[in-house]
Amino acid sequence: MSRSGRDPDKRVRKSKKRSESSRLWLQRQLNDPYVKKAKADGYRSRAAYKLLELDERFSILSKASRVVDLGIAPGGWAQVVRQKRPKAGIVGIDLLETEPIDGVTILLMDFMDDAAPARLEAALDGPPDLVMSDMAANTVGHKQTDHLRTMGLVEAAAWFAIETLDKGGSFVAKVLAGGTDKDLLTLLKKHFTTVKHAKPPASRKGSSEWYVVAQGFKGRD
Repeated sequence: MSRSGRDPDKRVRKSKKRSESSRLWLQRQLNDPYVKKAKADGYRSRAAYKLLELDERFSILSKASRVVDLGIAPGGWAQVVRQKRPKAGIVGIDLLETEPIDGVTILLMDFMDDAAPARLEAALDGPPDLVMSDMAANTVGHKQTDHLRTMGLVEAAAWFAIETLDKGGSFVAKVLAGGTDKDLLTLLKKHFTTVKHAKPPASRKGSSEWYVVAQGFKGRD
């Protein structure tokens, strides 16, 4: 403890076995108050607070009864839904293995697989009233390519929401700096009553992530 009463930042030593980017990531994790809070509160990731903060602002979970969690791993968002809406049906999907969560159906598969949408729908007792996506493509280090790949996932998630949501439902998805692409934003505005962008406090200041929140699904033509 420093004389000021604050914990000094922890520093990770350089190592031949660890890349510089890995060292900086580990150092950031060790000093991140949201990471520490997540451990104390029993959440699997700091991302849980992003959903909590978005819910506080937009009441995303207030009436959720059937929820699809795209990119569920490690499970922080699903934990929040279970906490806020314990009777809600929840199904999640991810390429990465996710430890079981009581009351949550987890599919280990690629959301972009042609069979994924039907599997997700079959796991719920009726159409979802909330589709949420924290998916992001694996980065390759080229900013424009990384942006296009992630926005491709967002677009696929949006179409899934439009094709499956119950009337009045909501769609929440992670996007990158610059917000939702113009064509996708037009699509969402056509199908939802309100479409807004937000950067919850739990998102790191240096992060390029934002979230698009589309509410009041108008239904399919």
